[in-house]
Amino acid sequence: MTMIPPPFDPELAAALEALKDMVPRELSMDDIPLMRQGPGIEMLARLDLTMDGFFEVEDRLVPGPEDAPEISLLICRPAAPTKRGPLPVIYHVHGGGMVVGNNRVGVDEPLTWARELGAVVVSVEYRLAPEHPHPAPVEDVYAGLLWTAEHAEEFGGDAERIVIAGASAGGGLTAALALLARDRKGPRPIGQVLMCPMLDDRNDTPSVHQMAGRGVWDRTANETGWTALLGARRGGPDVSAYAAPARAEDLSGLPPAFLDVGSAETFRDEVVAYASRLWQAGGVAELHVWAGGFHGFDGLAPQAAVSRDCREAHVRWLRRLIGE
Repeated sequence: MTMIPPPFDPELAAALEALKDMVPRELSMDDIPLMRQGPGIEMLARLDLTMDGFFEVEDRLVPGPEDAPEISLLICRPAAPTKRGPLPVIYHVHGGGMVVGNNRVGVDEPLTWARELGAVVVSVEYRLAPEHPHPAPVEDVYAGLLWTAEHAEEFGGDAERIVIAGASAGGGLTAALALLARDRKGPRPIGQVLMCPMLDDRNDTPSVHQMAGRGVWDRTANETGWTALLGARRGGPDVSAYAAPARAEDLSGLPPAFLDVGSAETFRDEVVAYASRLWQAGGVAELHVWAGGFHGFDGLAPQAAVSRDCREAHVRWLRRLIGE
């Protein structure tokens, strides 16, 4: 039976049409090297991370996992804080389908939150698949969180007020990080922001099939990303929840979560299911399904009304959480 996909929001549909030659819909293993050299990566090097001088910016190499290379953290702290005392920390995990990106990818939104809320941003760079399959990415992300919690005082941060956040693959790694920190009795983030997170390697929900060949990051691209991370294990019975958080059997004892996703994207159903399971486990979660949203719509079409609503919702939730 053919599944009819939900429509795109009209403003987003126009933006998607304008961007169709720049934004990948499908992705194969052969496309990964070209994506890593694309114009978007060059643009990141020119990004004003200081936001007109609001932030002091530092790149720091810190210890990685045992017997692994050092990892790079981007640390952005307010140059002239308006409040005394240690500041909340937003620990950011970048997206890129597990196969592309660095700690500049997507950091503009956490920086916007931090400027409004008076927070420090720490953005972690992790090893990429397929050269570095699971568990390398999540172990790097965990090592970065350990260092951030242990050294928060050095950059004016509050180790008791760390929020973990990420979009797409970064959202999936953020959810995995919450599980790993719980199970290892590591740092206890006060919240997790999961934006259109990549959670389920099985790639077989109704929304996956509805959106095949449509929008941004379709079923083919998703299969490529998960296969890069997991190899032949993808979709099989022996996938760790620290790779694909949808596989977790126990979602109790996790930090409060903000989850959002578009109604017209591949990840819709796995995100809705994850939020439902958080509630079923007695957890605290807020879920937004943005009508007509494609994957990553708020970053690709920030002027659209639904994108503005989406970004405002992130700040409102964080303000309540942090108590500013």
